[in-house]
Amino acid sequence: MKNWNPDTKFVGCLTNQNYEASLQLRKYYRVLPDEKASEHSYLRVVDESGEDYLYPQHYFSQVEMVREIEEDLLKAS
Repeated sequence: MKNWNPDTKFVGCLTNQNYEASLQLRKYYRVLPDEKASEHSYLRVVDESGEDYLYPQHYFSQVEMVREIEEDLLKAS
């Protein structure tokens, strides 16, 4: 399993198996810091409900965004 950067703020959804109502494929989601979840290969993600929930890390890909886009996404979320 690849190492995740703890500073990751956004991830892209690669699969939504069993979470079709909560996650949309190829959509970017905000990640909230959660050390305990990370230790168990989970991410705390703000999903379609607008709330944060834990999802398996392998459902997502880390995304490095241009600073201006990241700031705009953070304002919108």
